[in-house]
Amino acid sequence: SREAAPAKSSASGPSAPPALFELCGRAVSAHMGVLESGVWALPGPILQSILPLLNIYYLERIEETALKKGLSTQAIWRRLWDELMKTRPSSLESVTCWRAKFMEAFFSHVLRGTIDVSSDRRLCDQRFSPLLHSSRHVRQLTICNMLQGATELVAEPNRRVLETLASSLHTLKFRHLLFSDVAAQQSLRQLLHQLIHHGAVSQVSLYSWPVPESALFILILTMSAGFWQPGPGGPPCRLCGEASRGRAPSRDEGSLLLGSRRPRRDAAERCAAALMASRRKSEAKQIARAAPATRVTRRSTQESLTAGGTDPKRDLHPPATSHEAPGTKRPSSAPATSSSASASSSTSSSKRAPASSAPQPKPLKRFKRATGKKGPRTRQGSGAESEDLYDFVFIVAGEKEDGEEMEIGEVACGALDGSDPSCLGLPALEASQRFRSISTLELFTVPLSTEAALTLCHLLSSWVSLESLTLSYNGLGSNIFRLLDSLRALSGQAGCRLRALHLSDLFSPLPILELTRAIVRALPLLRVLSIRVDHPSQRDNPAVPGNAGPPSHIIGDEEIPENCLEQLEMGFPRGAQPAPLLCSVLKASGSLQQLSLDSATFASPQDFGLVLQTLKEYNLALKRLSFHDMNLADCQSEVLFLLQNLTLQEITFSFCRLFEKRPAQFLPEMVAAMKGNSTLKGLRLPGNRLGNAGLLALADVFSEDSSSSLCQLDISSNCIKPDGLLEFAKRLERWGRGAFGHLRLFQNWLDQDAVTAREAIRRLRATCHVVSDSWDSSQAFADYVSTM
Repeated sequence: SREAAPAKSSASGPSAPPALFELCGRAVSAHMGVLESGVWALPGPILQSILPLLNIYYLERIEETALKKGLSTQAIWRRLWDELMKTRPSSLESVTCWRAKFMEAFFSHVLRGTIDVSSDRRLCDQRFSPLLHSSRHVRQLTICNMLQGATELVAEPNRRVLETLASSLHTLKFRHLLFSDVAAQQSLRQLLHQLIHHGAVSQVSLYSWPVPESALFILILTMSAGFWQPGPGGPPCRLCGEASRGRAPSRDEGSLLLGSRRPRRDAAERCAAALMASRRKSEAKQIARAAPATRVTRRSTQESLTAGGTDPKRDLHPPATSHEAPGTKRPSSAPATSSSASASSSTSSSKRAPASSAPQPKPLKRFKRATGKKGPRTRQGSGAESEDLYDFVFIVAGEKEDGEEMEIGEVACGALDGSDPSCLGLPALEASQRFRSISTLELFTVPLSTEAALTLCHLLSSWVSLESLTLSYNGLGSNIFRLLDSLRALSGQAGCRLRALHLSDLFSPLPILELTRAIVRALPLLRVLSIRVDHPSQRDNPAVPGNAGPPSHIIGDEEIPENCLEQLEMGFPRGAQPAPLLCSVLKASGSLQQLSLDSATFASPQDFGLVLQTLKEYNLALKRLSFHDMNLADCQSEVLFLLQNLTLQEITFSFCRLFEKRPAQFLPEMVAAMKGNSTLKGLRLPGNRLGNAGLLALADVFSEDSSSSLCQLDISSNCIKPDGLLEFAKRLERWGRGAFGHLRLFQNWLDQDAVTAREAIRRLRATCHVVSDSWDSSQAFADYVSTM
């Protein structure tokens, strides 16, 4: 039985009949519609026994009353999670409210149809709508695959659900998106308009989209940036009805929205606008011909494209810059253009339609080449889902069709040169309106084509409400130069709020330190910068013909102006890095408080010492310093120099091979430096093969004659055995320093003697908070040997 366990029972044995009190409680639970107010008035002890018998709807409604009586429902919600959701939260997740977590997950399951509410009495109650009742607890919503749930949310019966989500939802995520039909995209358009433009969504994240559908991707971007235009044949927004009858924008506003200041950026805007204008025309024609209520499958979409039509799932390209604050709405107007320019734009766009406005056959063609199939693929029966999974896993999104790249490249090149008259008009922007936009945008593993990059860069140049931008493994290539130009333009906008930028990729046309310098110059007000490049710089051929290399204004040698960086994280590719370039960035970052260097390699210990000396002289506010996967075996004097720094509060040496050379001489020197440092609060030494001898040497840091105030120590992955840990605990007890904070012991050899390890951890917990795990060291060693 999946019934909740009775709170009290006078009988013993698993098959004993329920107690009278339990039977009464079940009867009360079954008639809560009539007895609810009376139940709320019950004394606390009686109410506490009834709470586990209530269904989730009444349990949620009675929460406030229970709190007033000093009762907590957290244990009940946790048990409901374990029994109904059957998943274990991540060990890194700290659940503060199990009620909110359960109701949010319950909403998602009901929306996707992955849970049957009639299967359990605790979920089923005809007096409540599962979606409506749980919607006010939803802070984060994930849309997957073929936009499941978007159509249901915008349906008229769920209007109250959508209104509730508009006020409660903060984060909208898209995962593993696949090809979608026109109806689903129209529903998504309405959903984004309600949740972002008229709602409280502040963050949009896209994850794992190996072959992005251009129209859908551009739709999500433009709506996130605050631009809105109803789709062809789509219903008008009732919330915009009154505003749409308001004043028209002045000519100054229109010229500001479509203003021209930087030739390169404006050329890209005109090019992207012309591309999307042709798509809008094709979309309107296709929808007019399409039969209503017909679901467009991938095969039908491909056949229409092959026959010379364009993808019906296309959106407008947004206007240029805007100065309005988030939460305001303003229609935009384009400057008047000559009829000849408009005609030229239409004609040129039509000529380019096969390559630029219908790129979706590209992944299908790649898939056919890889598998040796001929002709279009069909999706029938249950095989369709497996084919989608095959596409997701095996299609290499980085490949480009030469024809499409050349077509888009030619258009972009013509726009950059200003020689293409078709890019001078902006016919698709006249009916656009600008609304509230999000403040956080994240793109994880979403390859950006030239067209997508143009659109993103165009939007960024005026996205003044954007506070945090994450671009992770997007295959930008030479489009990074457009990104830098757009960020520079954004930085010049009044009210620019961008303060955090996270950028990572496999390759970069610029060396990582040159790229860092360019970003810092473009965004002097940036507070957080995280940048990672996995492989050495390849000055490959740019995607845009005629653009032979990085512009001079991006890689200039002029001195970096002072910036506002407070946190800098850098992940380096293989190869020695020029220390002077890094020092130039550090010298300009006087406000830096946290620095992290991952896999950095320098030509000599002297170069590393130069970096550390720069930190000491120019970065007086630095509090946290982290080194990961760096060979510091030959930099022991530099490490001692850091440990003697009286401004640092936390130092991390993670997998840095510290004790590979001269451990007997280096350990005492290291301990002596730490004993004389009264400002260092945290030391993290994971993965340095400290061993039992090194751990016992570190114990002297906490001796009576030490002035150290160390309160956090991480010695994970250091080959520590139980007997060494026990001796370490005894020394701490003998010196009686009292609790010193946190001790992390992950992935050590404590399983070799479980009894001794438990005794050591018991003693340590009297001194500090111990965090450990049940790690199988033998299996880990076998895995290590198997990869040698």
